[in-house]
Amino acid sequence: MASRLFAYLDSIRARDPAPRSRWEILLYPGVLAVAMHRVAHWLFEGELFFLARFVNHLSRMLTAIDIHPGAKIGRNLFIDHGFSVIGETAHIGDNVTIYQCVTLGGTNPTDGVAGKRHPTLEDGVIVGSGAQVLGPITVSKGARIGANAVVTKDVPDGAVMVGIPAKPTLMDAEQYQKDFIPYGTVCSDLCDPAGQRLEGMKAEIDRLQARIDALLAERKQTTERQDLFG
Repeated sequence: MASRLFAYLDSIRARDPAPRSRWEILLYPGVLAVAMHRVAHWLFEGELFFLARFVNHLSRMLTAIDIHPGAKIGRNLFIDHGFSVIGETAHIGDNVTIYQCVTLGGTNPTDGVAGKRHPTLEDGVIVGSGAQVLGPITVSKGARIGANAVVTKDVPDGAVMVGIPAKPTLMDAEQYQKDFIPYGTVCSDLCDPAGQRLEGMKAEIDRLQARIDALLAERKQTTERQDLFG
């Protein structure tokens, strides 16, 4: 039991440079919220719904994090700061990081899998602050959701999603291969899809301009030869 707790605290310390010790991490609202959710979920699974809800409400008052007792959460979930909402049918894998003010929200169940209204986050997913992940979608392994993104469609493995609605963005391979990227995206990278499209258009214009210059130079040489031998 103690070894599992230490492993959990160490996993948070690896993702957060702020704490000086494991004991400090025990004071994090996200840690308390996850611990109380384990109790609430155990009660929920035992069909003690009122008690499960009572623990859920107590946790929300203490931590400002609302995790429905029915949500399924894997190992080493780190909710940084808090003010987040996780819905009843959400499934969260191992080593997931969720920053502040995130919603794993539901939509009409007739739009997706029967009875599944909330998203599934697979192992290693990072959700940036203010992001909204909505509906019975799957955010696949290692994906990153940028701050304030609104995600309503499935996300493939390792994708970096930004914008409203969220779209995949390019990312430097060296950065992608890192085990953990704080806040889900690299701030120095060009992460705006519209900006990327403009950069692509600029590159295409430069290529066309170079082609035109080459054709003009070739035409000038042809004209000079004709004048010389004409």
